[in-house]
Amino acid sequence: MSFLQFRIHPSQHPEFVDEALMVAGALSVSFIDAADDPVLEPGPGETPLWAQTVVLGLFDPTVKVDEVETVLRTLVPDGAALQIDTELIEDRDWVRAWLVHWEPLRFGRRLWVTPEEKRGQIPADANAVIMTLDPGLAFGTGTHPTTALCLEWLDGQDLAGKTVIDYGCGSGILAIAALLLGAERVICVDIDPQALTATQQNAATNGVAARIETCLPEAFSAAPANFVLANILAGPLQTLAPTLCEHLKPGGRLVLAGLLDRQAEALHEVYAPYLTFESDVSKDGWTRIAGQRLQN
Repeated sequence: MSFLQFRIHPSQHPEFVDEALMVAGALSVSFIDAADDPVLEPGPGETPLWAQTVVLGLFDPTVKVDEVETVLRTLVPDGAALQIDTELIEDRDWVRAWLVHWEPLRFGRRLWVTPEEKRGQIPADANAVIMTLDPGLAFGTGTHPTTALCLEWLDGQDLAGKTVIDYGCGSGILAIAALLLGAERVICVDIDPQALTATQQNAATNGVAARIETCLPEAFSAAPANFVLANILAGPLQTLAPTLCEHLKPGGRLVLAGLLDRQAEALHEVYAPYLTFESDVSKDGWTRIAGQRLQN
């Protein structure tokens, strides 16, 4: 099936463009950044837009372009000045298109992450630990520096028989890696039910579903673990410091990621009462902090 895409260039009122497109019968509306202006850490309950936002609306290809444009120019406060482009978008198998560009990735010495179709590309190695991960509901394939930093760290740990907490599990990639690397049990926590579903699905694909538990934060009451993983954002990491450390056994190890290099110092200050730190590791502007829980 094809779609007619309306592309509305930066407007002073993207939220009105969204509403106008839906009134005109759009099948879906999305926002993209018109410039390099990332929104890295919105506050709780906030849904900020970029300073220059492009709005995309998908319609049935039989829609009348002039009628949609009339709705936009009538309902949007700066409608008369809007730049509106249209393009016919052919339907594609987006999973297949994605697979063309993603090759198996190695983290540390043993750990590989690969889509199922490309397992055969991994070099023969009796020590290789291979995770199968295909695109799904939640973020996390190992391509982002924060995820890569955590996977590399996990590959170097002795996880045999250990209990692990993955707080902010996303796709479950860190939890599944820990299990494949020898952990006995992992408790996964996330605020997004879709992330928990994705984690369960990915765990089943990798044959570790029986050793993984998932829950929302309000249901989280796990006993102290040997390892705690938290790849989220700097703000929540600061707020969660007492909770994360409370669930870490004395001598247990904690890894934090999802923070920019410039945010590392503040995180060190918050976690200093609980941990002795390893050396930080930076990758493409992102920092990984790891440490060991103090005995007291």
